[in-house]
Amino acid sequence: MKLKRWLALLPALLLGVSSLLTARPADYEASDDKPPGLGATADLSTAPRVGVDRPKPTYMLHERDKRVHGLKPFQNLVDAAPAGSTLRPPPGNYSGPVVMTKPLVIEGSGSVTIDAGDKGTVFSLQTDGAVLRGLHLTGSGDSHDTDDSCLDVRGHRNVIENLVIDNCLFGIDLKQSNDSIVKGNKVRSKPRDLGVRGDGLRLWYSDRNLIEGNEISDSRDMVAWYSHDNIYRGNVGTRSRYSIHFMFANNNVVENNRFYDNSVGVYFMYTEGGVLKNNLISHANGATGMAIGFKEASNTVIEGNEIVYCAVGIGSDLSPFQPDSKIWVRNNRFAYNGIAIKLTSELGGNVVTDNVFEGNLTNVVQAGRGSSGLNQWRGNYWDDYQGFDRDGNGTGDTPYELYAYADQIWIELPPARFFKTAPVLELLDFLERLAPFSSPELTLKDEQPRFRKPQPDQARVTG
Repeated sequence: MKLKRWLALLPALLLGVSSLLTARPADYEASDDKPPGLGATADLSTAPRVGVDRPKPTYMLHERDKRVHGLKPFQNLVDAAPAGSTLRPPPGNYSGPVVMTKPLVIEGSGSVTIDAGDKGTVFSLQTDGAVLRGLHLTGSGDSHDTDDSCLDVRGHRNVIENLVIDNCLFGIDLKQSNDSIVKGNKVRSKPRDLGVRGDGLRLWYSDRNLIEGNEISDSRDMVAWYSHDNIYRGNVGTRSRYSIHFMFANNNVVENNRFYDNSVGVYFMYTEGGVLKNNLISHANGATGMAIGFKEASNTVIEGNEIVYCAVGIGSDLSPFQPDSKIWVRNNRFAYNGIAIKLTSELGGNVVTDNVFEGNLTNVVQAGRGSSGLNQWRGNYWDDYQGFDRDGNGTGDTPYELYAYADQIWIELPPARFFKTAPVLELLDFLERLAPFSSPELTLKDEQPRFRKPQPDQARVTG
C-alpha cells in the first residue's frame, strides 16, 4: 500500500522538481550572445541591501576629540544651500559629521577642512549628481563594524575630485554607486597595523565608475566587490596590502597605473573578463610578493605591463577557470623577479606570447606533471636561450625548452625553496642535467623564441 501511495505522488513530485529547475529570476533576461559569467550582471539597484543600510551611530560633541569643539558645523552650510546650487564655503576648519541628501556643487579650493573628531564617518553623500571638490576630510572613527570612513557615497553620477583624505579608517567608500568619477584624490588611512587598516578606496556593487589619477598610500586595499565595468586609470598605489583586489568583479579595466611597495599588486578572484594594461608593478614585498594573482578567474588580458622586482610576477591558481576560457599574457616585461610566472594548477588555457623574460631567478614554474602542453608559449624573449639565429630572421632556430630538474624538489615541497641556491641543490641540479637519474619534467616549449630582446614600448608606464 505504501508503494502505491508513493507511485501516486510521483507525478506531482516530478512536476515540482521540474518547475524548480526551470525557474529563473524575474529580473534576468536571457541572452543567446553571452551566458552570464561569475558575478552575474543582474540589476541590483533595487535589491535589498544587507548590512549596508544599517544606521550609522551618532555621537555627541563631548564624545569627539576636543580639537573640534570650537569649530562651526559644516552641516549648517549644507542645510542652508538650495538644491542644485554651488556652495563655496569660507576657508577654514569645520566640524563633521556631514550628511548631504541633495545635489550640490561644493568647491573647497583646497582651503576647507572637515574634521569628525575621530568618531563615525566624516561625510556621507546620499544623492545623485553632486560634486565634491577641493576638500580636506579627516578624523573618522576606527570601527570596522560601522565602516567609519572619510567619505561614504550612496548615489549615482557624482564627481569626487581633488580631495585630501587622511586619518581615516576607510578613505572613499562607494556602495551601490554607479557612473561616478573619482579623480585626483589623495588618500591615506589611519596609522594602524596593515591588516586592521581600512580600504583606501572600496567599491561595493558599484558599476561603470571612473577611478583616475588618485594617490592611495598606507591603506589596506583598493578593492572592488561585485562591481563591474569600472576603469582604473593613472592611479598610484603604494605601501598597502593589495594595490587592487577584485572579488566577483567582472570586466574592469586597469591601465597606466603605478603600484609599488605593496604586499600584492593586482589580484583577480572569482572574476570574468578584465584588462590589465600598461601598468608598472614593482617591489611586491609581502609574504607571497605577487605582482598579479589569479584565483578561479577567466578571460583576462594582461598586456604591456612592467613587472619587476617581485617575488612572483604572475601567480595563477585554478585559472582560467571557466571551460574553454583563456588568460592572455602578451607583450609584458618580467624582470628581476624571483619567479616570473607560477602556474599552480593543471587546467591550462594560458596564452603567453611576445613577452620579455630577463634577470629572473626562475622564469616559469609549472605545477603538475604532464601538463606543459596545455598552455601556449610563443614568440617570447628568454635571456637564458642557448640557441642560434643563423638565418637572421629574429627567431631562434630551435625551440626554447624549459625542464625541471632539481627544481622539481622545491616545486613539490615549497619549504625547500629556501635552499634553492644552496651548494647541495646546485650540485644536484648539475648532476641531473649531466646524467639524469630520472626523466626531467618539460615545463614549457616555445617553438618561436625571440633571439634578440625587443626595444621597450614607449607607450608603457616606466616611471
